[in-house]
Order: sequence, then C-alpha cells, then structure tokens
Amino acid sequence: MKRTGVLLIQLGTPDSPKVGDVRRYLREFLNDPRVIDIPWLPRKLLVNGIIVPFRAPKSAKIYQELWKLGEGVSPLITHTDNLCKALEKRFEGEQVTFEVAMRYQNPSMDKVLERMRKANYDRIVILPLFPQYASATSGSAVEKAMRIIRKWWVIPEVKIVGQFWDNEGYIASIVERAKLFNLEDYDHILFSYHGLPERQVDKVYEDTDLCEDQPCETEINQKNKFCYKATSYATTRLIAEKLGIPEEKYTVCFQSRLDKKWLRPFSDDVVEERAKKGAKKLLVFSPAFVADCLETLIEIGDEYQEIFEEHGGEKVQLVPSSNDHPRFIDGLEEIVRRQL
Repeated sequence: MKRTGVLLIQLGTPDSPKVGDVRRYLREFLNDPRVIDIPWLPRKLLVNGIIVPFRAPKSAKIYQELWKLGEGVSPLITHTDNLCKALEKRFEGEQVTFEVAMRYQNPSMDKVLERMRKANYDRIVILPLFPQYASATSGSAVEKAMRIIRKWWVIPEVKIVGQFWDNEGYIASIVERAKLFNLEDYDHILFSYHGLPERQVDKVYEDTDLCEDQPCETEINQKNKFCYKATSYATTRLIAEKLGIPEEKYTVCFQSRLDKKWLRPFSDDVVEERAKKGAKKLLVFSPAFVADCLETLIEIGDEYQEIFEEHGGEKVQLVPSSNDHPRFIDGLEEIVRRQL
C-alpha cells in the first residue's frame, strides 16, 4: 500500500476566548473571499473597519461560555482530536496516518501540511469535515490546501473528498443520536443548517439559472448536486426516512445569518413562530456540523432556548452532533478506504 497521509480539515476556532484571539480568528475568517464574496477593498473596509472591531468583544463573551462547556478548551478541538484518534485505530498497522488542521487559526494548515511534506507521503487525501459542499467551507479548505501544496517541489498523488452528505455512516450516526430521544414527545422537529447568502448558492448554476429555479427542496439532480441548499434538504430526507418522521412534522431551516438575503427560512424565526403557535417542545438537529461547537451548543442550545421561552415555549432540545460516534467513524473509514 502507498504511504498515505489523510488531512482532516475543520473550520477553526480562536486559540482562546480572549478578545485578542477572537479578533485574530474573525479577521482571518471573514477576510476569506469565499466567505464574504465581495471585492477586496470593500471587504477589507467592512471586515477590518466595522465587523471585527464591534463583533470581537461580543463574540469573546460567547466563546467564554463555550469554553466552560468544553472544560477550558474549544469542544470543536476536543471532538475533532477524538475523531482523529479513533480513525487512527481503524488503520492501525497500515500505511495510513491522520492529521488534523483548521482552515482558520490553529493547528494551522501551513504547519500541518509542512509536517506532511517532510513525511514524504506517496499520497495525500484531503478530507474537509463538511458533509454538504459549500464554497465558503469545503471550497475554501481545499483551495488553501492546494495553494500550499502547489509550492512543493515534489507533489505527491492528491485525492480530494468534496462532500459526503449521503454517506451511510454519517447518516446513521445522526439517526443513532436521535434515538436518545422519544420523537413523539416533541411538537415539532427542526433540521437547522448553517446559513449562506443566496448569491453564493446561485453561483453553483451556470448562465442565468438560479437556485430558486431548481427543485432543490425535493430532489438532487445533475444541476444541483453541489448546491448547498439541495444537499441540505436531501440530507434531511435521508434522516427523516430512517427515523420515520413525516414531512409535516419537520422544518428545514438555516441559522447564523448576517442579513435578509440569506437562505430561508431562518431558524430563529421558525423557533419563534412555533412557540407562538403553541409548541412547547422542539427537537433540533444540526446535520451540517459534524462536531458540536458554538453554533450548536450556544446558538441552538442557549440562544434559541431563550427565544422559545420568551414566546411561550418550554424546551429546545439539541440532538448532539456526530462528534466521534462509532457509526460516523465507520462512514469516514469507508470514505478513506475508497480513496486508497
């Protein structure tokens, strides 16, 4: 077997909840042209002059709450490291090594890939841990990895995993997490995915075609197979079918928006609407996040709970992410072995 290095890439996290570390993280993250896809100068002025100075102190307070939940460290780091160790055990005795890097901040892709370069692998597998492809996540991670690798004098065989939303192990891990709860106890179920600007999903299509012109809510086809909205709905259908959840019992929604021209419906609006209609208990899945993080533990677990209670609801129950669930490890093992 060829000596293979597998690079697992997560989005990233500040080094600490201190304002300075949060500021550095936000500056790197939001200056990525695949995240805020506007011309260079307006992006620099917007991010460095407006968003980061005002947002960093507020975000630091939120990250402090997250660090408490992670017992002094980012849960994203802990879950991803555990995932890496579990995969290493699956390939023990084989010529396969796993590394973890963050797209933003540490462990940095520059340092990790330099270590992989020195290891002189025959083959490198790049595996972004984003089940549904989006330019702002998978696309950005792959682009940076290739930007680093292209400078090497010796470039080994490179394999890239674009998305894995329909992977059996990934879906099974979410289904198994859901079995911790009695679905009949909940008035409604939400499948909350990270939001994206509508213009970014529209860029998937050629010429004048737009996402709204496609059957993204009901099917996957050759045109929309890389559309984040389409794969989000497709992921939901797979999970709902496995759990026997009827279509009228759940809603697909999108969280963490920055303005009104993002994918709808917005998760926080759905939470509020359900409370106003008399719902007392909501169950929320977050399939786009394979590791619990700020968006799941704080945004859904705390902020949506407050919104729900404020409008008459009682409990918003978060279904834990795949994290290092054995079925998720099965799925990633299958993905890697297919690349070998």
